[in-house]
Amino acid sequence: MFQKILIANRGEIAVRIIRACRELGITSVAVYSTADREALHTMLADEAICIGGPAPADSYLNMERILSAASVSKADAIHPGFGFLSENAKFAQMCKECNIVFIGPDAEVISKMGNKQEARNTMMAAKVPVVPGTKEAVFSAERGLELAKEIGFPVMIKAASGGGGKGMRISRSEADFVENFEVAQTESVNGFGDNTMYIEKYIERPRHIEFQILADKYGNVVSLGERDCSIQRRHQKMVEESPSVALDAKLRKEMGEVAVRAAKAAHYESAGTIEFLLDKDKKYYFMEMNTRIQVEHGVTELVTGIDLIKEQIFIAAGEKLRFKQKDIQIQGHAIECRLNAENPEKNFMPCPGKIEFLHLPGGNGVRIDSAIYAGYQIPPNYDSMIAKIMVYGKDRDTAIDKMRSALGEVNVEGIITNLDYQYEIINHPVFRSGDVTTGFLEEYFK
Repeated sequence: MFQKILIANRGEIAVRIIRACRELGITSVAVYSTADREALHTMLADEAICIGGPAPADSYLNMERILSAASVSKADAIHPGFGFLSENAKFAQMCKECNIVFIGPDAEVISKMGNKQEARNTMMAAKVPVVPGTKEAVFSAERGLELAKEIGFPVMIKAASGGGGKGMRISRSEADFVENFEVAQTESVNGFGDNTMYIEKYIERPRHIEFQILADKYGNVVSLGERDCSIQRRHQKMVEESPSVALDAKLRKEMGEVAVRAAKAAHYESAGTIEFLLDKDKKYYFMEMNTRIQVEHGVTELVTGIDLIKEQIFIAAGEKLRFKQKDIQIQGHAIECRLNAENPEKNFMPCPGKIEFLHLPGGNGVRIDSAIYAGYQIPPNYDSMIAKIMVYGKDRDTAIDKMRSALGEVNVEGIITNLDYQYEIINHPVFRSGDVTTGFLEEYFK
């Protein structure tokens, strides 16, 4: 087992990893930017090293500085969390060359699954259902339009290296295709340094269903059930829950087996997520694979009782999975709401600032993953998510009632948040019914 792990991240996921290290008796090393000198993860870690200025490029995205910090601190391994360098194949390869274990899959797998077109081709070869679309990389709007006509409108234009909703546009006809393609491609170049695009059939009003998998170095793979992430704003998830009311036991088993097959086809190891679109006829299609821990991993932990961060560490250390598929039991229901420092009334504009007063809920079945505290100055340089409010109940209705109570108890003064917006979602009768799609917010919260 590792003696010391460096966490190449910040915020609540860094705190989450530090806590897992503590429980395992592993020394933790935090890295931080000058904007994060007073951040909670720097205080909780056993060691903390400043790696640069506030801009991510000068700190959390600076591979050389992070690896230097790992070398100076004599860390055995690096946990990248999510975002930043978590799906960066170059960084994973650099770790390997420096004899530091990257807690995640191999660089080759990250590269293959991070390229959406190559991931689609891998899944098709493994007979995993995929959304009809291009098999070749697309670089120009002219060629894209030719292929879109063959596929049939509406189509989704996607960045091959995209993520987080960037580099994605829906085109409903030839008339708006070129403009949407060029905007999506520009976002891809600016966000990922890649102008490679692909096009797929747009599935109207789908549900976003993702399956959590764990895979070790010895070919053992298990599915830990699904999460329903259909409540999204501009492809950014806001509410996640497990299990999904859209799946019965038969479909859950079938999709779980397909997710395992997909992971094996990718020669995957570590925690990962296979994401599907589920249409109104209960047909499902592979969308992408996330080769990292997810923001919403906590809801899976609540319904399975399995600590995914610890399992990532065990797998990276060369241990075999300690359970088989028959051991995985989904019990109860869990929901997560993302609390963001943003103003829904001003197009969700980020609202950094100082937290003057803070009260977060607790009690039976309530879990808070956060790195904020009273007096903390939220910097303007990073993602606006400041906390994840999670609840667990014996069934979905109980979980919804518990979430409504938990959100009603949250008090964050000094900054503007999306708390009231989340409260409205949870109390909406359509959400309560469970009959939601990825168009829910667009339809009911214009």
